Amino acid sequence: MSNNISDITLSARNLKRRFGDHLVINDVSLELRRGEVLGLLGHNGAGKTTTMQMLTGCLSPNSGNIEICGISLLRQPELAKANLGYLPETPPLYRELSVNEFLNFTARLRGIRPPEIADVLAKAKRNCGLEAVGKKIIGTLSKGYQQRVGIAQAIIHDPAVIVLDEPTVGLDPAQIREVRTLIRELGDVHSVILSTHLLSEVESVCDRVEIMQQGRLIYSDTSEHMRQHENVSGFIVVLRNPPPLDLLEGIAGISHIEPLSASKFRVLHKPQDNPKSTLLSLAEQHGWQLEQLTPLQATLEDVYVRITSPETTTPPEESTQ
Repeated sequence: MSNNISDITLSARNLKRRFGDHLVINDVSLELRRGEVLGLLGHNGAGKTTTMQMLTGCLSPNSGNIEICGISLLRQPELAKANLGYLPETPPLYRELSVNEFLNFTARLRGIRPPEIADVLAKAKRNCGLEAVGKKIIGTLSKGYQQRVGIAQAIIHDPAVIVLDEPTVGLDPAQIREVRTLIRELGDVHSVILSTHLLSEVESVCDRVEIMQQGRLIYSDTSEHMRQHENVSGFIVVLRNPPPLDLLEGIAGISHIEPLSASKFRVLHKPQDNPKSTLLSLAEQHGWQLEQLTPLQATLEDVYVRITSPETTTPPEESTQ
């Protein structure tokens, strides 16, 4: 991906936000590039929605700066928002309108000229898979289709940046798969930032991930590098004729053994002290009949738990600045 500054479609610098005396967002900075899907990951209450509301101009930061396509969202909000599409966690739908009526309305709100509206609606419905439900009342649609309508209103004016807050919350597995496919396709043309607390969302949709905790960004990298963030030192071993557990635990270098079945064990060890060769030798000497030895690989969940554990993070400052 190019590092040209013109590729940066959204830039936030040193955002802070308080509610009363409580510092909710503490010095958050991030960038979004053209053709990128960025996942804002964190537990519920981490500050994702508040950050999204600031990035879209729905909530003003107490300090910091936001630019959309190089335009200050704080100083020129209307001009900046023309390049922005937003789907809040609760889609802003008029349930009594048909899909066509609602999208026609949102197109007019976005200042699209009347002769162009028909083409714009057709494109948005095609991109969001809504061509067959244009005449249906929104309130009669499934939640998955309502979410599609919400995304359609966010992209109706072909914005450079699309902001999606928890876009798959409350959907069934089939609907989640469909919406994720749609988001991935949008990321090929637009810049997309989505908030989520679902690790599977990051794996299947996002190019890059920012992790929030207690109102701060504590990690930033590609989703692939996140998976490689910390290697697990250990392996799964299967012994057809295993010895007593305490004998295995006594092998030099083994720090922990977790029985997974009568013959299958999860073995952990220090990175610099691999007991594999010792175990292989003992298994051969004592007839433990080793059937399998497979190195452990960290899952995204393993890495996320480590990154967000209390030992690796610090609480936000209660600065009065």
